[in-house]
Amino acid sequence: MNEPLRPSTLGEILDRTALLFRRNFWLFVGVAAVPIGAIFAVSVPLGALLGVYGATVFRGGAPNKVVLVLAVVAILLVVIPISVVASVLSQAAVARVAIAANMGLKLKMRAAFKSVWPRFWRYLGLMVLQGVFAGVIPGAIAAAVVVALTLLARWAGGGAAGTVALGFALFFVFVATIVVVILRALSYSMALPACIVEEKSAWVSLQRSVKLSKGTRGRIFVMFLLVYALAIIVTVIGYIPTTILVAIATTVGHGARYAVFMVVFAEIVNVLVSFALQTIITPVYMIALVLFYYDQRIRTEGFDIEWMMEQAGLTGAGPLPPLLEGTLSSEQPGSPDTVKEL
Repeated sequence: MNEPLRPSTLGEILDRTALLFRRNFWLFVGVAAVPIGAIFAVSVPLGALLGVYGATVFRGGAPNKVVLVLAVVAILLVVIPISVVASVLSQAAVARVAIAANMGLKLKMRAAFKSVWPRFWRYLGLMVLQGVFAGVIPGAIAAAVVVALTLLARWAGGGAAGTVALGFALFFVFVATIVVVILRALSYSMALPACIVEEKSAWVSLQRSVKLSKGTRGRIFVMFLLVYALAIIVTVIGYIPTTILVAIATTVGHGARYAVFMVVFAEIVNVLVSFALQTIITPVYMIALVLFYYDQRIRTEGFDIEWMMEQAGLTGAGPLPPLLEGTLSSEQPGSPDTVKEL
C-alpha cells in the first residue's frame, strides 16, 4: 500500500475502487472474462440445439425426443458444472487480484487462477454456505409460513375479509423475507476476502464476515445499489438500439425470414452486452468488498498498526496470502504506481 492506512468514508472507498479498477482495467476484465467466456462457450451450442428443437415444433413437426433428452443431459452434466466452476473461480480470482492491487502489487492472470485453483473446494463450500444461510433457509421458512397461513385461512373460512387479511399477511411475509435475505447477504459479503487473506475455512470465514460487517452493512448496501444502478444503465444503453432495430424490422415488413434474422441478431447483441456487463461489474463490486474488508479491520482490529509493524519488520507472519508474500515492490519516491508482477 502506498497511502497511509486509515478509516475511509464510503466516498473514499468508491474513489479507490474506481482508481484500482482503472489502473488494472485489462487485468480485471481478463480475469473476469475467462470463466464467463467458458460459460458462454458451452451455453451457445446448447442454445442452438434448443433453437432447432423449438423451430421444428413451431413449424408443426413432431417433437424430437432425442434432441430434448440430449439438451437435458447437457444441462445437467456440462452446463451446470462448468457454470459453477467458472463462477467460483471468477469471483475468487477477481478477489485475489483486488487484494493484490490494494496492496500495491500486481498479479498476472495465470498466477491469479493458479492461486485459487488448489482452494477451489473451500471457496465452493463458502459460496454454498452463503447461499444456504442467506437465501435457502429464509426462503424455506417463508414458504412454510405461507403454507401455514393459507391452510389456516381455509380452515377458518373467513370469506372476503379473511382473504384480504391473508393477502396482507402474505405480503408482509414476502417483504420480511426480502429484508432478511438482504441483511444476511450483507453480513456474509466479506466472507470471500476474509477466506482468501486469512486462509480460514469456509465456516470460520462466514463468522469473520458477520463480525467485520457490523456497523458498515448500510454502506455496503449503498455500494451494491450504485453498482446495480450502473448495471441497469449499461444494460439499457445496450438493449435500446437492438430493440429499435427489431421494431423497425417488424414494422417495415421484409418478410418472416428477415424478421427472424433481426430477432436472432438482437439476441446475439444482448448476449454480448450481458457478457461485457458481467466482466465489468464483477470486478467493481469485488474491489469494493475487499476495500470494505480492510477498512473494517482498520476500524475494529488495528490493522493499520499491524501493517506498519510488519513493514518495519517487527512482527513475524504477515497479513498477505501466501501467494503474495515476498512480492512487495521496492518503490522509488515519486513513482507510486511501480509494482512487481508475478
